[in-house]
Amino acid sequence: MSTNVLRTADGWWVVLPRALDSARAGGTPTERAVPVDTKAVTTAELIADRGAVREAALSGEAGTPVSDLAALSPVTTPCRVVAQMVNYRSHARDSGFTGDIPPAFFRKAFGSVSGPGEAIVRPSHVRFLDYEIELGLVMGAPLPIGTVVEEADLPSYVAGLVVTNDVSAREIQLTKTQFYESKSYPTFTPTGPYLALLEPEDFAHLLDLRLKLSVNGEPRQDRTLADMIVRPAQALTLLARFQTLDPGDLLLTGTPGGTALKAPPKPVEKIGALLPPAVKWKAFFKSQARNPRYLRHGDVVTASIATPDGRIDLGEQRTPVADAHGEQR
Repeated sequence: MSTNVLRTADGWWVVLPRALDSARAGGTPTERAVPVDTKAVTTAELIADRGAVREAALSGEAGTPVSDLAALSPVTTPCRVVAQMVNYRSHARDSGFTGDIPPAFFRKAFGSVSGPGEAIVRPSHVRFLDYEIELGLVMGAPLPIGTVVEEADLPSYVAGLVVTNDVSAREIQLTKTQFYESKSYPTFTPTGPYLALLEPEDFAHLLDLRLKLSVNGEPRQDRTLADMIVRPAQALTLLARFQTLDPGDLLLTGTPGGTALKAPPKPVEKIGALLPPAVKWKAFFKSQARNPRYLRHGDVVTASIATPDGRIDLGEQRTPVADAHGEQR
């Protein structure tokens, strides 16, 4: 079984299996956590000290309610943050892709990584703020150039999993074809709450993981990894053609369909292709301004990833949306 770890300003904690709070016999299960006796500061150092994590899990302590802890991102920075583009069939359909989709990657600034309860801050020049729930792979070993990763090799390279949200400023992404800027503003990669450290046998259950995201309680995204086009082992092999990774680095593995942004109908797209770029984009974003699904000040985004049986459960992210400097649209 996987072991969930969270990080606070005071250090690292192991989340115990859910049990009934003795003070509320017969009540709902309460998650509790115990501190890890480790000198680890970074995620990479914690992964290297898994013995301390196991000792904490077996300590027999009653623990502290998780709800009393202020969780930070369990992925510490600086680190590499790499992401896969259009990697779910449902997202490909929403984006207007047909036929084979070539695998593609992009980088995000590590300064975009934020905690699982921290507000997503919309820069004042961004109007079309979108969400993308993604499974994050946290590396546990170096991935040198030229590495070939088979399915059976995944436990040798991937230490654990996290919930991430690849927040995107769509007008910057589309008009500038600029992924790095559009996805790298501070708070544009909410991460956590848990880092699920996996055992080798857990990897056989990855395709059962279900990604769910809602905005203000309205379901927006809901798919399992079975919808994924390029799966983790192949993705790491392709990435290793040109990019090294180290322990503690983060790979975002793509988002399913259901984002606010969708490709226009084919007839509209064909007409747009005949227009000058400035005119085309002006018309496109005029239509997008009527789309109520983009994130706005005061929205709350809830994201979770788990297997149906709870064998792997990465916890739930609840991130409010706020306009920069308190400005509202």
